[in-house]
Amino acid sequence: MSWARIGILTVSDRASRGEYEDEGGPAIKALLGEILVSPWTPVMAVVPDEQAKIKAELRRMANAEKCCLIVTTGGTGPAVRDVTPEATEAVCEKLLPGFGEQMRAVSLTKVATAILSRQTAGICGKSLIINLPGRPKAIGECLLAVFAAIPYCIDLLEGPTLETDESVVVAFRPRQK
Repeated sequence: MSWARIGILTVSDRASRGEYEDEGGPAIKALLGEILVSPWTPVMAVVPDEQAKIKAELRRMANAEKCCLIVTTGGTGPAVRDVTPEATEAVCEKLLPGFGEQMRAVSLTKVATAILSRQTAGICGKSLIINLPGRPKAIGECLLAVFAAIPYCIDLLEGPTLETDESVVVAFRPRQK
């Protein structure tokens, strides 16, 4: 079994300048630690809310770091500096809008402002990129809402096999004939 490399990218002007501690990236890492039972290595980075820097880091994680999964946090709202979805769309060959639709549907059961969220997902080379919100609580709700589909998507991209702790998330894989 090969080790999966998973990119965790925090998009935040203030965290990138060290003005406050990044909470989103560590929240993703901790949740992935609960979900995954197969071996994996985090590849973590923090960048400012600048589309060129986000795109460059997504490409680095996908191409140089060979991350099968890249999860971003932050920059998905309607504010002027929120450009993570645009950067993601720019580096992806295929978009997977169902991820964003499901995350918004789950979030709407918690908070009316979920309709302002612009999370998306897509494929960059052999990497699945998923945009999550910035708040740790919302990160958990959204990642758990879509994770059942992630291992099979990684299989389809010919990546490493991601096995989950079924008491946390049951990964969907079609039955073999």
